[in-house]
Formats: sequence, C-alpha cells, structure tokens
Amino acid sequence: MKPLSIIICLLVGSVSMSADIRQEALNVGVERAFPEMNFERPLIVTHANDGSDRLFVAEQEGIIKVFPNDQETEEADIFLDIKDHVVYRDNKNEEGLLGFAFHPDYSKNGQFFLYYTTSDADLTSIVTQFHVSEDDPNRADPESEVELMRIQQPYWNHNGGTLAFGPDGLLYIALGDGGSGNDPHTNAQNLTTLLGSILRIDVNRQEDGKNYAIPKDNPFVGRMVPVGRDGDKKVPAASEIYAYGFRNVWRLSFDRKTGTLWAADVGQNLWEEINIVQAGGNYGWNVRESKHWFRPDGKDERDDLIDPIWEYHHDIGKSITGGTVYRGSRVPELVGKYIYADYVSGLLWALDIDEESGEVKSNYALTGKNQPVMSFGEDQAGDLYFTTPFGQLFRFKSGR
Repeated sequence: MKPLSIIICLLVGSVSMSADIRQEALNVGVERAFPEMNFERPLIVTHANDGSDRLFVAEQEGIIKVFPNDQETEEADIFLDIKDHVVYRDNKNEEGLLGFAFHPDYSKNGQFFLYYTTSDADLTSIVTQFHVSEDDPNRADPESEVELMRIQQPYWNHNGGTLAFGPDGLLYIALGDGGSGNDPHTNAQNLTTLLGSILRIDVNRQEDGKNYAIPKDNPFVGRMVPVGRDGDKKVPAASEIYAYGFRNVWRLSFDRKTGTLWAADVGQNLWEEINIVQAGGNYGWNVRESKHWFRPDGKDERDDLIDPIWEYHHDIGKSITGGTVYRGSRVPELVGKYIYADYVSGLLWALDIDEESGEVKSNYALTGKNQPVMSFGEDQAGDLYFTTPFGQLFRFKSGR
C-alpha cells in the first residue's frame, strides 16, 4: 500500500509541474495479454513489419521467441538463442540482451540487429547484425552474426541498449554514461566518447574499415573538441553521436506518425525525465539532473542545455520506463499520447502534447496493478504492450 502522499502526487503529477496542466485519470485499464504464455525477464516486444503479424519477445538472458499475434496462443518458437554469448546476472540486472530491432526492409533482406553485453570481454556491449534462416521464417541463422560496434565501459550498470530505426532508415542506439553514480568520468558531457549519448549509424553501407557508415549529416562530423586541463589541444568528436548528455536512456522510440524521437532518461537523486531528442542536442547530464542543478556549474545559465519536456520527482517514482506514442486503434483514448511508467512505483501515465508547439497539455494517470514495468513494445498494428520481470505481457483496454 502506497502512502497517501504518493497517491496524491499521482493525481497531480510532479511537485514541479505547472498548475495549469491538467492532471486526471483516463478511463483506460490494463489486461493480461497472451494469458497462456510466460517469459523469462521479457525486455523487448516487437514485430518484423513484414505483414505476418507475428510478435517477437526478447528475453534478457539472450533468447528471442516468436509467436502468432493471437490471444489464444499457448506456445512460442525460439527464433534465436544466444544465451551462451550474453552476460546476465540477477545481481547485475542492467546487463543482458537489451536491444532488438528489425531492419526496415526486413521482408526483403532478412536482417535484424541486437545490442547485448557480451561474454567474450569484460564490461563490453556489442551491436551486432543477424540474418533470418533461409529455410524457416521462425528461425534466425545463429551463424550469420556480424559485429558492427563494440562499446567498453568502466562499470557494469547504465548500459542503455535500445535500438530503433528512424524514419530516415538509420539505426539509433542509446548508450548509458558508463555506470557507477554521478557519472564519475563525465562521459555524458564528453563528445570524444560514445557513452552517455544517442548514436546514429547507417547499417546499409560500410566505410572506413567498419561494418557500418556514419551519416554525413550527423551533427558532430568534423567537429574538433578541446581536451586537456587548459583545453589547448583538440581532438575529433565521435562522429556517431546524434545527441548527448544522457545518464541512462530507458527507452527511446519514434512516433510512427510524426517521426518524433522520444527518450526517457533515468535519474539519480531526485528527478526522472522525458526528452524530445534533436540532432546535436545536449540534454544536460551530469551538469544537471532533468531541469535541476546537479554539479556546481549546473546553476549557471546554459543556453546550450535542452530541458526535458516532462519530469517527475522521486516522491512519485524512482526509475522511469519510457514507452512510445500510441498509434493503435484498439484503445482510442490513448491515441497520440506518450505512454510511460515507473519501474519502482509501478505507476503508468499517458502524456499528451500539442504536436505543433511541443507543449504538454495533460498528464493522465492510467490504472493498473502497480507492477514494475520493464519495457514497452508495439505490434504491427500499433497496439501497445508492456512487460514485467515476472514474465507476463500486458496491454491496455478501454474502460477499467
């Protein structure tokens, strides 16, 4: 049972939210999806966009399952098992198979991409490409793996890991700041490291000895960055970076109608935040946490830092789980709203913004069972699901 103060906060939103923004509950409930099925720490729910209407569920320990999008389904096929290649431990549960995305032309080329913490090196994540089997659409070819990118970090936590293709056909990759607390190496403000950033790469080309290419219009291509105590030396920025200043994005997604890139960044001390991501944007960590001072220079006026579109205080929840803008048809009350949750409090919300101005109009409470929401995912029709560490999938419904 939650204290009354938290229940009140749920209805009115974060203590920092403006009084002129409506805070109320939508007439939307939650129901078990695929009630005959259970999974082991399901982290990703997605589809191949190939007209088959199949659903794919990636489990954190390294197994991907596929099954028909039928609520009566009782069993799933194993699409891919890379459990032996993935590092996952219950006491270090930010590792594992964390990202999974199908190529936009999957129906033609059979390619999909994974992000996982690899067992072949310490504290290392890889972005890798696989291909579906030539003989069975419900099986991937485990021998087809091609490594694209290898990311080392100093600590086990804050691995980020979301993979998503944008409307531009490019692959976006969310990376945490390298872990520990306070971003001790200031990675998120360092343009010479990939950590603490959202990356953008072209997986359709190979260039400069890499199994991918860097888009020519990435914002930091050709940028020189001052380094050293006096800043008297300059080195190239990491050209893969699309935006930076993030602690641990969990998760990012594109609005399938508008193409807007949304990213929920998990806070540390007091604040959780939701961002609309722009090319070249600096989202503040660890100078600020959300809109608020974090380190001494965070109090200064900084026109280069982009504020989140929404935040909430740790009186309400302590670990945001980002979702996506609902574009399905089964629950009309949610259409056009960004659905998100908090893993610790188990609360769910629908954030409504004006698509023209980008201003928040409302933040609606959604009823549920106050379960820890690990992740969200869509089927081909745009219906939205969320996962819990207990192995079930859930979806929304009209009415409570």
